[in-house]
Amino acid sequence: MHNTKYIGIDIGGTKVQVGVVQNGVVVQQRRFETFATASKEQILAELATHIDVVLDAEVAGIGIGTPGLVDEENGIVYSVQNIPSWQQVHLKQYLTHRFNMPVYLTNDANAFAVGEKMYGQGRPFANLVGLALGTGVGAGLIINHDVYSGALSSAGEFGCVPYRDKTVEEYCSGKFFTQQTGRPGSEWHALAQQGNPEALALLTEYGRHLGNALKIILFAVAPQAIFLGGSVSKCFKYFQGGLHESLGEFPFPKVVEQLVVAPSAIENAAILGAAALCQLKQELRTNPHNVPSL
Repeated sequence: MHNTKYIGIDIGGTKVQVGVVQNGVVVQQRRFETFATASKEQILAELATHIDVVLDAEVAGIGIGTPGLVDEENGIVYSVQNIPSWQQVHLKQYLTHRFNMPVYLTNDANAFAVGEKMYGQGRPFANLVGLALGTGVGAGLIINHDVYSGALSSAGEFGCVPYRDKTVEEYCSGKFFTQQTGRPGSEWHALAQQGNPEALALLTEYGRHLGNALKIILFAVAPQAIFLGGSVSKCFKYFQGGLHESLGEFPFPKVVEQLVVAPSAIENAAILGAAALCQLKQELRTNPHNVPSL
């Protein structure tokens, strides 16, 4: 199945990206904006139009990553932020009937983790976590080579765990920088690159908080690897010291010794992750007792 094409779709709050993936590479890509006033039917019709443009006989299935709650078995998307009309969308049913091919969907954090597993540094690991660090914190879990989604694709919401006076998300996403200083993380990253002592100290502090979040993940699922994505992960060089300082306090040092923590190197992670979901599910369905081919 190495040469098979898959369509990966990333549904965001303001845009939808549609790409064709072959051998872990995006070979075609389209995008369109979504508007808060658009109806459910309008967005579905435009999505189908863009799929039609890239679809050919070599495409074996469609994978979708979307924010919000997802009923993966029945293919229903609930409450996509910034798209008010998407409260209960039977997306799988619509696309399956429209294109007569398999359709798989999950939330966007899960798609990121699957992309890392199938096309990135996660290939050797049976158990890993993909942690997206941006305006929020999202996590996808891979357990025994398959994505673990839980009820309505809501497993791994570590950002909602209470932490200090708020939640993990308030201290481990980009919100940390704006709430602490009134300036975005991108500015502090630029200053750190210039050797600014204040920026370096702030990113080290951020790393300590993120390290505490990783300890929560270790207690919960004890993965072999955690891969960091999202805009904040670009600062990894500057916060990894604080992160490892926190991890050094974990009570089971053997667990930390085997743990790999690294920023993702995947480009077009959202589209690749959605396509990887389709590939993973089809390969597991074909060979349920085998590790997916990589």
